[in-house]
Amino acid sequence: MGANAEWASRSRQMLDELGIIMINLIGSPGAGKTTLLERTIERLCGRLRVAVLEGDIETTCDAERLNALGIPVSQLLTGGGCHLEAKMIHRALCDLPLSGLDMVIVENVGNLVCPAEFDIGELAKIAVLSVTEGEDKPLKYPLLFHEARAVVITKTDLLPHIPYHLPLCLDNLKRVNGAIPVFQVSAVTGTGLEAWIEWLKGLSA
Repeated sequence: MGANAEWASRSRQMLDELGIIMINLIGSPGAGKTTLLERTIERLCGRLRVAVLEGDIETTCDAERLNALGIPVSQLLTGGGCHLEAKMIHRALCDLPLSGLDMVIVENVGNLVCPAEFDIGELAKIAVLSVTEGEDKPLKYPLLFHEARAVVITKTDLLPHIPYHLPLCLDNLKRVNGAIPVFQVSAVTGTGLEAWIEWLKGLSA
């Protein structure tokens, strides 16, 4: 952890000096992180200049999807590791056109546990939780929801079709982190995305 903390500090100092914010999206595989990123970047176009660091164990599928949006994207493959480390992030940042950016969004490896334990130099961890995962995730994996600056609940368009009790999930989130803002969004209908975008813009203000 000592070396990781040093690399995280280097990245944070570099980004602070350039006036760039970095956020770290963390969620399970299939939670909708990449789709949320696509809709987020589309709506930030013309508002903030964004780059993405895309973390995966293998394959470049998600990075290829994001490349189509015409923004700088760097693929980080862990080759089996369950999270991104600060040294990997720092090296990737140094390869980005930082002078032309306002925000870097990191999509961490799909996992609710390991990524929450590691500082990568970000301003904020964002927990991504889909309605298909069950209401108990905040209680089962409390560290992430305690450390996160916000929670995005995805796939809300599915709520009429699945046995998911949203008020119970919200209550569980409050039990872990009573002050955390929660954004309920649908990438399909666009519901809730503008509130999420405005919150993101506020981070860079």
